[in-house]
Amino acid sequence: MSAFGSHDSSHGHDGHDAHAGDGIPHASLRDYATGFVLSVLLTAVPFGLVMGGAVVSPAVIAGVILVFAALQIVVHMVYFLHMNPRSEGGWNLLALVFTGVLVVIVLAGSLWVMHHMNSNMMPGGHDAHAEHAASQSVL
Repeated sequence: MSAFGSHDSSHGHDGHDAHAGDGIPHASLRDYATGFVLSVLLTAVPFGLVMGGAVVSPAVIAGVILVFAALQIVVHMVYFLHMNPRSEGGWNLLALVFTGVLVVIVLAGSLWVMHHMNSNMMPGGHDAHAEHAASQSVL
């Protein structure tokens, strides 16, 4: 035996578990399968709601789709990118929080832009009613 000792199964390390403390997250087939099943469910449920016509309000269905999309992002980050608060000294958690902030900004900004484009560009919007009322008062 050398001065550094041998690295065998007598230390409780074998195969895959030998790298458990190196700061690099390791995933098993079970983790990938769980992530895949969650991803499929988070995709199929909103798709089924839209295609089945279960929700009639466009605002409600848009909210449901946004919530499921945000959950889908978290599932991918946790199960496929292996981001958690313990790995790499917490930098992955900071990246997760930053990604969450960016997702909220992008989703809210997209909804805001689409709403204003719809209200300002569609015929019969609020401006057309005001112009029609003004023209009727002149006659």
